[in-house]
Amino acid sequence: MSWLTEYVRPKIRGLLKREVPDNLWTSCEACSQMILNRDLEKSRKVCPYCGHHMSAGALERLGWTFDNGEFTRIELPKTPSDPLGFRDGKRYTDRLKEARAKSHLDDALVVAHGKIGGHDAVVAVMAFEFMAGSMGTATGEAFLSACRLAVLQKAPLIVFTASGGARMQEGMLSLMQMPRTTIGVEMLNDAGLPYIVVLTHPTTGGVSASFAMLGDIHLAEPNAQIAFAGPRVIQDTVREKLPEGFQRAEYLLDHGMVDRVVPRGELTGELARLIGLLTGGRSAALPALPVAEPA
Repeated sequence: MSWLTEYVRPKIRGLLKREVPDNLWTSCEACSQMILNRDLEKSRKVCPYCGHHMSAGALERLGWTFDNGEFTRIELPKTPSDPLGFRDGKRYTDRLKEARAKSHLDDALVVAHGKIGGHDAVVAVMAFEFMAGSMGTATGEAFLSACRLAVLQKAPLIVFTASGGARMQEGMLSLMQMPRTTIGVEMLNDAGLPYIVVLTHPTTGGVSASFAMLGDIHLAEPNAQIAFAGPRVIQDTVREKLPEGFQRAEYLLDHGMVDRVVPRGELTGELARLIGLLTGGRSAALPALPVAEPA
């Protein structure tokens, strides 16, 4: 046998059989380009080719928002896990267990406090990864806890929204969180504290119909869907073709529903500047991350 069969062929076979990890790349759902995960983390999950803002986890957003990624999460009130004994294809308690195991979160809202641009701030982030960010009693209690903490610390409250709406497994109890969260916003207003809402994709249903649209300032990520009912439902109801880009952040900006559309890389600096303006303080200079330009 020649050296080709004894040496070269085994080497080639070894290279072909070498296993490549599955978690090295992510495909952009907007342009289908493959992106190295380490590059995606550096850009805060913004596609470097088309600028598409991908979904982000609640804990990731907290790390991006606070100075040096340092924050303290608070323990949130416990609520009945299955107040209605609901069951559809499976028990509601089983769905909660699965969501908690998958997301490593207790429910769809995470609350923390720390510094943004050198200012004290309380931040609440909705976790779309937990049952599509649906709003149940636990979410309502968590939001009220965030409001109380902001009042206690005399700090602004910033909320990142991402939700598919009310949690059907909790029925009327879920719908009651809409007026309850409104009470929380009133607490902030009475205390004279800034309330800033960052609308991310998607923000819909009962969340958009309550605390998501009650902010002193509304920021939105590019191309985020912000709505109450879906476009197909509206189109079938009014029986008219909807405008291009209807329910997207840029359309709402043009029609006065959103104050600014801010790319994710600039968001932390923008929040720091707003807090400084609204509280009469001066924020530390925070450089914006480079904005992804379409390739």
